[in-house]
Amino acid sequence: EPDNHAMARGKKARSSLKKYVALLRGINLGARNKVSMADLRALFADLGAEDVATYVQSGNVVFRSADSLGRLTDAIEKRIRRDLGLDVTVLVRTQRQFAKLVAASPFADGVSDPTKLHVTFLADKPDPARARELDPTLSEPDEFRVIGQEVYLHCPNGYGRSKLSNAYFEKQLDVRATTRNWRTVTTLAELAGA
Repeated sequence: EPDNHAMARGKKARSSLKKYVALLRGINLGARNKVSMADLRALFADLGAEDVATYVQSGNVVFRSADSLGRLTDAIEKRIRRDLGLDVTVLVRTQRQFAKLVAASPFADGVSDPTKLHVTFLADKPDPARARELDPTLSEPDEFRVIGQEVYLHCPNGYGRSKLSNAYFEKQLDVRATTRNWRTVTTLAELAGA
């Protein structure tokens, strides 16, 4: 006969796990910072994460954990440094934060070609004075909006031609960042919500 108490405890423990999305900055760009997604999944599982899934090769991980946001970021960065020998910035958002940031996009509804949309994720909320000093005419017709810990981008001629790069926002805002295209962002939101 099944142990109903054990099953109930398992369900309760599972429901206390929060769903997260981790974004690794600067991995698998050319020959630099090579990381296999299987190694990355194993590393997360070794940290106690459950239901670990990766999406594309650029370091996007969806997982469940009982740990807090702050603890996770630090633990993942330390473990990557220790196990893979890489100094990588990791940005973590909860499933709820990810859903909100997709809904908050100022460009998603008005743009017919979603390939022209990107989100730059910031490791910390930027200093409001620094955010106000960003030049809206730097890369016209490209547009951006800083909302919370994200910079939303609309690049009609493509992100590759824009001066609104990850490096630009990191330098101007003095915050570590990583950028993803809109398709990746929405897919990660779906995976986190599933």
